[in-house]
Amino acid sequence: MTKSTPVSKEKLMSDLRLVIADAEELLRLSVDQVGEGAAEVRDRVQDRLDKVKVDLLQVQEAALNKAKEAGHAADDFVQDNPWQAVGIAAGVGLLVGLLASRR
Repeated sequence: MTKSTPVSKEKLMSDLRLVIADAEELLRLSVDQVGEGAAEVRDRVQDRLDKVKVDLLQVQEAALNKAKEAGHAADDFVQDNPWQAVGIAAGVGLLVGLLASRR
């Protein structure tokens, strides 16, 4: 899996939630459709939607855990190397300031 920005991951998760909600609504609206085939398709789609919901929750939990680990690692680095952290922050601030002054 390639790395992507948090914004695109959040958008993907949001879009997936919308697709799930739309599919559930479509299933509710198709209840009036008769026939054994229609009932089988509805059941199959509902089962897949339930699985996707569980998978989506697992992905969210994994992402949250990774973010927490990254935060703890950054905190540990800053506590172990305070002057390096100050130097890095100053360098980033200088870069941002230079880029902002160009506009």
